[in-house]
Amino acid sequence: MANRIVIIGGGFGGLACAKELGNADYLVTVIDRRNHNLFQPLLYQVATAALSPADIAEPIRKTLGRYRNINMLLAEVVGIDPSAKHVLLDHGGTVEYDRLVIATGSDYNYFGRDDWRPFAPGMKTLHEARLVRQRLLLSFEQAERTNDRDEQRDLLTFVVIGGGPTGVEMAGAISELGRFMIDRDFRNLQAEQFRVILLEAGPGLLAAFPEKLSSYAADYLERIGVQVRVGERVLNVTSQGVQLQSEFSTTGCVVWGAGVKPSPASKWLGLTEDRAGRIPVNANLRVTGLDEIYALGDTALTVGTNGRPLPGLAQVAKQQGIYLGRY
Repeated sequence: MANRIVIIGGGFGGLACAKELGNADYLVTVIDRRNHNLFQPLLYQVATAALSPADIAEPIRKTLGRYRNINMLLAEVVGIDPSAKHVLLDHGGTVEYDRLVIATGSDYNYFGRDDWRPFAPGMKTLHEARLVRQRLLLSFEQAERTNDRDEQRDLLTFVVIGGGPTGVEMAGAISELGRFMIDRDFRNLQAEQFRVILLEAGPGLLAAFPEKLSSYAADYLERIGVQVRVGERVLNVTSQGVQLQSEFSTTGCVVWGAGVKPSPASKWLGLTEDRAGRIPVNANLRVTGLDEIYALGDTALTVGTNGRPLPGLAQVAKQQGIYLGRY
């Protein structure tokens, strides 16, 4: 009986799968390049100072410690050899498997402009959330100490790029935080100088969700003061701001949430990926054309009952992990 199961990725999907296999007749190894499990849906609250980093991160070893058949390796995977049935690690070692689960999640897609990343961090790691928080709060402090109204307006302009779940949450949270802080904490700032702009290149927000929800999100954001601009392409991002088709917007802080790309799992396996970089899987999450290799979450191209790919959400990854662990 195959009993060595390797899970690449200690996020929602990978840990859900591992816990289902806990204390069972398997030897399970979870490999992750970070030693903590991060509750990514709440990163935006760390970025807006509503939560501290410790509130949304837990050591993976603590999460899995009660399962005596599960081991955790802190390493980065650099390749997979399906014929030899082993995973290649960054330090030169290998880990053998009988069954392999790929749950590597995703990273933000800068669409060939990775030079924008330093000026427009995403919202995938604690480092990025801390960086956004630092820039947000520093912009308010810099605006407070100047009496130049134009400079204040520039410093109090915050741009969120991407109208998906992260962008919508961030824009709303920044708007609520800013208006609260100006009203309570600052004496030299006025609410009318403060702007939050949400940019989406497509025709509407939350493209992966029903149109009714998209319209509701746009209406709600506008009610709390967010300027929602759809059909607006970003041409450039610099340390000073964002170049749009119609104008250059000087900003205090830019946040990136405009699409994601999965890990290089398809390249590890030599497979053809879809346009979003996901690996095709069957109904049981087995990678098409390969035996004993499975993928879930953002890494996998899974189609729902409506014929559309399932969205890259924590709920989806967790449900798939539970299913695969039981399967």
